[in-house]
Amino acid sequence: MVGTVERAARLAEQHLGPALPRRWRHVRSVAAKAQRLSPLVGQDADTLVAAAWLHDVGYAPDIVATGFHSLDGARWLLRHGAADLRLASLVAHHSCASYEADERGLGQILRSEFFQEESPTSDALWYADMTTGPDGQDLAVGERLAEIRERYGPDSIVTRFWRGAEPALLEAVSRTQARMATYPM
Repeated sequence: MVGTVERAARLAEQHLGPALPRRWRHVRSVAAKAQRLSPLVGQDADTLVAAAWLHDVGYAPDIVATGFHSLDGARWLLRHGAADLRLASLVAHHSCASYEADERGLGQILRSEFFQEESPTSDALWYADMTTGPDGQDLAVGERLAEIRERYGPDSIVTRFWRGAEPALLEAVSRTQARMATYPM
């Protein structure tokens, strides 16, 4: 497994940069935020930052398979030897992905292929993603959820899954904020 931060950044840029510049701006900012949060996760710092670089790689046109970016990205990473199971699982389950998987009828598949980690590392990844807007801007989690609902519209599968997922997301964000308050950053 070559899960280094540098390789993760190169892969993300290669697959998202040219094809999806707006997504690439988001990913760059999520990775920068994850880097700032890395002291919260100790020896998992590189894993957190690599996961941040790779969390949206499944949106890349050359990687899309099912249309569910978390699953597509995680599968691709494993298939190409770009991640071990843990890193791929962080990508697969980032930001309440299991709720979206259930909406898409892919929940059992996601859970059978990738384990859902509950840790400071997964919390920090969710925090970094869900406090960063689509153009890389810092947002409060409530602003980010409102932006998603507005962008996708009221009847979108994305908007529907967030109705159920929001409490779990807010808990992960709250845990990260509590860690941030006790650690000088």
